Amino acid sequence: MTKNQTEKEIIVVVGPTASGKSDFAVDLALKNNGEIISADSRQIFKGLDLGTGKITKKEMKGVKHYMLDVADIPTEFSVAEYKRLALPIIEDIFSRGKTPIICGGTGQYIDSIIFDQEIPKVEPNKKLRDILENKKTEELFEELLKKDSRRGKDIDKYNRVRLVRALEIIEELGEVPTQETPSLRFKTKIYLLNPTREILKERITKRLEKRLKLGMIDEVKKIMKKGYNSDEMKRFGLEYKYIGKYLEGEISENEMKEEIINKSMQYAKRQQTWNAKYKEIAEIIK
Repeated sequence: MTKNQTEKEIIVVVGPTASGKSDFAVDLALKNNGEIISADSRQIFKGLDLGTGKITKKEMKGVKHYMLDVADIPTEFSVAEYKRLALPIIEDIFSRGKTPIICGGTGQYIDSIIFDQEIPKVEPNKKLRDILENKKTEELFEELLKKDSRRGKDIDKYNRVRLVRALEIIEELGEVPTQETPSLRFKTKIYLLNPTREILKERITKRLEKRLKLGMIDEVKKIMKKGYNSDEMKRFGLEYKYIGKYLEGEISENEMKEEIINKSMQYAKRQQTWNAKYKEIAEIIK
């Protein structure tokens, strides 16, 4: 870590889905002469807008945002690729006397920026991925536990993308490398948004109704016309998966809504578990 890096401060906004991260980050940017770098693994893709809660131009309030709409689906986009693109953006923001603000719900993206640690350089293994795609998520998790129990204990066991990537790295390196106590890359101020479960459920429910009124079902239809079925749509997020099942006639509209709300709450809980690591160094916002 260089002396200049320690003198530069970045702001990080983390929290579970529907906790209000985007609006909070915009307010911080307006107060701190900041520009925002999204750390959301789905918002990097073009066409995934309503289903991912991608911030609109109006909601940006004139604040510059980065790492949105940088890839076409279904491009493979790794944590290493995110880090490669995001770090130069941070330096550019610093060079213009502004404050970089990292905002998002993808923990590995955030950690790749704030912690000074190496990410395994392992190329995608298409042959292995084709095999793993035919396995259930639970089977992938069990396989990971057998091959690398340490990684299995700290991974989101419901996240197929992360599970497949971990198994891919293990296939190449024998294990997923770890750095037990990584140091901060920059001087870092973290805001951890941590609303109650009751507030989160209310926000998730209202958010779903709003997105449906804005045309989220049409967004899913457009993607499915490219040849994806509902099971394949899960790679883009739970909203896309369950709306896909509704469009295919597997579930009713009410069942679709219930699944999205319930699975969103489960996802929020997993995010809160991940974010617990920041509590000792973060300002917690209820």
